Amino acid sequence: MPHEIVDGSSRFVLAHGFTQTARSWEPFERTLRARLPGTETLAVDLPGHGDAAPPADSDLWASADRLCRVGGIGTYVGYSMGGRTALHAVLSHPGTVERLVLIGATAGIDDPAERAARRDADALLAVHIEDVGVPTFVDEWLANPLFAGLTEATAQRADRVRNSAAGLAASLRATGTGSQTPLWARLGEIVCPTLVLVGEYDTKFTELGRRLVDGIVDAELVVIPAAGHSVHLERPDATVNAIADWLDGPTRV
Repeated sequence: MPHEIVDGSSRFVLAHGFTQTARSWEPFERTLRARLPGTETLAVDLPGHGDAAPPADSDLWASADRLCRVGGIGTYVGYSMGGRTALHAVLSHPGTVERLVLIGATAGIDDPAERAARRDADALLAVHIEDVGVPTFVDEWLANPLFAGLTEATAQRADRVRNSAAGLAASLRATGTGSQTPLWARLGEIVCPTLVLVGEYDTKFTELGRRLVDGIVDAELVVIPAAGHSVHLERPDATVNAIADWLDGPTRV
């Protein structure tokens, strides 16, 4: 039987990954509303994506502020870049983020040298996007082994190419993983119920997911079978079922 949300906290605020837009959540939103009647979903364009302005000199804290200002109180679901944004949101606006769902997310790069190298790589990639344009870059991006589980339909290329080169480049420079101060040491500050979702085939983020769960007070890790990095796109039914089962926990409804 479908689980019906019975309190006022029925809003799910959705934060997408790099090169995506708020529209990327539409299949997931339909599945979620069908599984959880009474659910309200609000997908937000993150800075530099969709209809949102480029982040200029702002960072992930500013992106998190904007996300919470638009999203309001509710359950925050963040995928990849959106997961990193959601982590900043729960730390800076704990009264706004009532529950947290992280999909294929990380709290950042610990090692300063590795982080600097990633920052340099992000800067070079930003220039590359500006040089080759969005359609070519999106094709290159989707060829990454991380997205091997996506089909032509679930890759949502048409939505990704709506983004501008200037927006994606600015996003990388301001909010890329290389520019992020790692948050691992602050995970203990997160006290809201947290669900971490990873795909069975995504070994890197499965390890990162275990580390997130180890650091957060009330957190659970669920591995989605037969899925890679983008579990909400590859297996939306299984992803929504995992969220619904988690919500059925004694303190979350």
